[in-house]
Amino acid sequence: MSMVDVDYKGSIMIGKEKHLRMYIGGEWVESQSKTVFATYNPANGQLLAKIARGSEEDVKLAVEAADSAFESSEWQSFHPANRGKLLYDIALKIRDKKEELSQLETADTGKPITQARADVEAAAKYFDYYAGVADKVFGETIPIEPGILDYTVREPIGITAHIVPWNYPIQIMARSTAAAIATGNAVIVKPAEDTPLTALKLAELIDETDLPNGILNIVTGYGQEAGVALVKHRKVSHVTFTGSVITGIAVMSEAAKNVTPVTLELGGKSPNIIFADCDMEEASEWVVKSIIQNAGQTCSAGSRLLIEENIKDEFLELIKVRMEKLTVGPGIEDSDIGPIISEKQFNRIAELVSAAREEGARIVTGGERVIIEGSKEGCFYRPTILDQVGPNQCIAQEEVFGPVVTAFSFYDESEALELANNSEYGLVAGIWTKDIGKAHRLAGKIKAGQIFINNYGAGGGIQMPFGGYKKSGFGREKGLEALRNYTQLKNVAVKF
Repeated sequence: MSMVDVDYKGSIMIGKEKHLRMYIGGEWVESQSKTVFATYNPANGQLLAKIARGSEEDVKLAVEAADSAFESSEWQSFHPANRGKLLYDIALKIRDKKEELSQLETADTGKPITQARADVEAAAKYFDYYAGVADKVFGETIPIEPGILDYTVREPIGITAHIVPWNYPIQIMARSTAAAIATGNAVIVKPAEDTPLTALKLAELIDETDLPNGILNIVTGYGQEAGVALVKHRKVSHVTFTGSVITGIAVMSEAAKNVTPVTLELGGKSPNIIFADCDMEEASEWVVKSIIQNAGQTCSAGSRLLIEENIKDEFLELIKVRMEKLTVGPGIEDSDIGPIISEKQFNRIAELVSAAREEGARIVTGGERVIIEGSKEGCFYRPTILDQVGPNQCIAQEEVFGPVVTAFSFYDESEALELANNSEYGLVAGIWTKDIGKAHRLAGKIKAGQIFINNYGAGGGIQMPFGGYKKSGFGREKGLEALRNYTQLKNVAVKF
């Protein structure tokens, strides 16, 4: 199947180009400005489609549609169990179109098709999971004194905005919108301008269900236009944002003007801590997986490797051998590593590695561009290990967002802990040891939102709360904990 031949209900053809419209109030509409932007396949530079370029005017229309739908008697009286049934229906539709969605995700992001299929299945699982809890959002009764019944209820917060990044577009859209709809909210999604295709296709599938018009809206466009307008709108009741620290700070600052709560997931510089008593074969396999998934363009990538000194050389050789066996190429060919999303991001990776070399880092393997015959426009980067890096150097502190891991050594548990916490981020950490006491001691002291012992889930499963400490952000997505983002607590006291 050619990527650009996928049919959308929201598409029109102008000449030989496919133009995709946005989804507002149950209708497929052009932007108010009638302008568009382009999305390209990062593997070969092929134009995939032109997309409606949303702006403040389009955001206003989306908020009006969401507000009308949320306040409607139809939605206010919609039984929670029926919300759950709708979410189950969406999950079924995602699985029915799994291959089509996977190919779109690979075309738009460049990731290997196997990883795209896993992302599509994860998206379906989010709708499954939150379908099951839609009618199980409970309040409490609180003992006060005789003659007073005091209880709490959790109510939907209202209109929720979801600003989705380009690295896992369908999965991250699903994880927050499913929780928001399950709890009775109306949602507006702003997908990344680099990767809007699966968000629009997902809207088409949802349009085929009984979800009332206006409960889901998609506004496509640039962050500085549509994204900013969405965050600033006074009727938006909550903002969920995944992206960079700089943009997250801007989102939080704008939202604060309306006292709008935010959930921020802002990336990481996550360590894998390798002790000499670990299963080195298994640890090396997962260390490599944790840095090459989606070409390292993953917030929870295991980008720092802390190795006990007496096994450092042996362990580095293990992961070097594994990395040098990996294939690099277009995602549709199911290579192990696909392209970097854009020339801009590729250049940033290359500049950070080059600067590290100038500061004395040794490249164990990788550190160069890969030219792929037939995909010369693609930005492919060989998986890279850097050694002899100081823990405070830029490459050891900055989120590279590419298949680059920096290696360090430690002598004992306390030094491992010091190195692990030597970061402004605190998203994920992996601990590899057969000493379960040592593992739990470290897990209790590492400042990170998710700790994996003898495994590395790169963000974990659907049920596991996910979020960070420090500059990795705040709030939690996934699992039951995410329901707190999209509900507000009301206390009622009745005297009798």
